[in-house]
Parts: sequence; C-alpha cells; structure tokens
Amino acid sequence: MLAINFLGGIGHVFLAFLQGAGRFAIFAATALSHTVRPPFFPRLMLRQMVSVGYFSLPVVGLTTLFTGMALALQIFEGSSRFNAEGSVAWIVAVGMTRELAPVLAGLMVAGRVGAAMAAEIGTMRVTEQIDALTTLSTNPFKYLVVPRLIAGTLMLPLLVLVGDVISIFGAYMVSINFLGFNPATYINNTWDILETIDIVTGLVKAGIFGFIVALTGCFYGFRSRGGAQGVGAATTGAVVTGSILILSSNLLITQLFFST
Repeated sequence: MLAINFLGGIGHVFLAFLQGAGRFAIFAATALSHTVRPPFFPRLMLRQMVSVGYFSLPVVGLTTLFTGMALALQIFEGSSRFNAEGSVAWIVAVGMTRELAPVLAGLMVAGRVGAAMAAEIGTMRVTEQIDALTTLSTNPFKYLVVPRLIAGTLMLPLLVLVGDVISIFGAYMVSINFLGFNPATYINNTWDILETIDIVTGLVKAGIFGFIVALTGCFYGFRSRGGAQGVGAATTGAVVTGSILILSSNLLITQLFFST
C-alpha cells in the first residue's frame, strides 16, 4: 500500500509537470503567432524597450563590471601557479562574451523585468482589466504580450553587448592597476583571441534569454489568480522558472554552437 501511494504521488507530480509544460507551450505558440500578425502597437513596444533595456542598464552594467574584475583576479591567481599569467586577457574575454555576460544579464533581467511583468499583468488579471480589454475588442496578447516579447528579444542582446565591453574594461583596469600587466599587451591579447563566433554566440543566447524572460513573466501573470497572494506567487514563479529555463537553454545553445 505504501509503495502504491508513493508511486501514485510520483505519477501525480509528473502529470502536473506535463500539464504545466503543455500550457506553457500552448501559451508560447499563441504568443508567437500574434507577433507576426497585425495590428501592432509601436508605442507600447517602445515603452517596453525603454523599460527592459534602458532601465536595466545600471544593474547589468554593475553586475558585468564586478564580475569581470573578480574573474581577472581569480584567473591570475590560478594561472600564476603554472606561470601562465598571460592567459588572463583571453580567458576573461572569451568567458564573458560566450557565457557569463549573457547568463548574468539574463538572470538580472529575469529578477527585475520578469518579476515586474508578472506582477503588472497579474494585477490586471485579478482586477479584471484583461477581461475589460477583451470586452473592448482588444486582444490581450496583442496589447500585453507581444510588445513585451519583442522588447525582451531585442533589448537583451544590446544589454549583453554593453556588458561585454564593461566587463572586459573592468578586467583591464584590474590587470593594469593591480596585477602589473602592460596595457598594450593586454589589449593586443584580447583582440587576438576574440573571434566573431564568441560575440555572436553571446548575442544569440541573449536574444533567446530575453524571449524566455518576457514569456515567463507574461505566462505567470496571465495565470495569476486569488488576489494579492496570487500575484505574489506569479511573480515568484516567473523568476524561478525564467532562471531555470535560462540556465538549461544556455547548456543547449552552447552544445549546439561548440559541439565537436
């Protein structure tokens, strides 16, 4: 009997997971279908681009700056054991552009923007504002979801590009001022090792991460129920799910680009 109850509990959790994944996939497919069909709301898109891009720049910039600085110190400490201190420049450049900058920017934006989207749309859901949009013959997907998806997909790569520059500059400042590197040599090492594929990989990841952040925020906001408590749960779910999807998709994209 205990074994049956145990297996039944596992089956219940698994079926609930499949049900949630199916709802999320249907929501994503519906949202994508609306992104290519008129009408469009360019003013709302511009407003969301400013919210996602411009207002997220300080947190992304500071995160990548301090990460680049700390990474340079850690790499120097480790490489000095093997007399390979010259590897600091290229490890920082490749590591930040390929992996750390897009992942950190995605997680920061998920915490800031994804939560805000879930809270805003969730509040509209529990106060029946979304139902009012439908009554006024305004498609909620067109008005609420599509501008956020486009803004997230377009603006996060720009944030990552800025983060790449800031992180490499931070590592440069630490290496020159504290680790005794020659400025010209450090810059030459960085330029020599960086390839187009390194930057392109990070930007592709950023675009996908931005889509994930906006999609999870809108999904959990739309499914919010139960007043303030439901809005809080939707906000938490959007951040947690978005972060997990960012980390898992990062592995898949890296495998796709760099598998031998």
